[in-house]
Amino acid sequence: MKDTNDKSKDEMQVNEAMPAYDRSGYYTYADYLTWDDDERWELIDGKPYLMSAPTLNHQIVLGEMHFLFSSFLKGKKCRVFFAPLDVRLNHDTLDDTVVQPDLLIVCDKDKYSDNKALKGAPDLAVEVLSPSNPRHDTLRKYKKYMESGVPEYWVVDPVSKTVNVHILSDGKYVTKHYNETDKISVHILDGCTIDLSELFAEMI
Repeated sequence: MKDTNDKSKDEMQVNEAMPAYDRSGYYTYADYLTWDDDERWELIDGKPYLMSAPTLNHQIVLGEMHFLFSSFLKGKKCRVFFAPLDVRLNHDTLDDTVVQPDLLIVCDKDKYSDNKALKGAPDLAVEVLSPSNPRHDTLRKYKKYMESGVPEYWVVDPVSKTVNVHILSDGKYVTKHYNETDKISVHILDGCTIDLSELFAEMI
């Protein structure tokens, strides 16, 4: 059963943070480009969501992860990027969804050939959970990444020092849970293994 109280609190928190335009409206990437650059927003199915400022541990974990992936990918065709970078998941249809994964890997350079937003699904998306609104990554973006065909989606929790890895299979995510002493074999990158003891080692 859905917890309607939690949902209403979550929606209320998001709505209170929305900019001064019609909160019941529907928006596209063209609208998104006109919004205040001093704030970070994501757009999911035409609805805007304000992104909270990251914690120090969020940044530490993200920095270490970027280092591990970029070291492995040096000289290879795939590229690793990190937020803020706009990802237009359905750019060729409604263009009403723009997300900024904390980290992403892209193996098709045509998706970023214009040196602006990424057009289409990344090969791997990583979100580091925010304590203020974990539902955004574990529910909304989980669903959107799955619908958009993102092959591999990681949700990293710095508080519990765990990672949930979602692998797309027949249009649905199959999930495996990892603890801080585990090593993850990256599904989309042959030979790439991420040691979680290294990933979480420098946290405050």
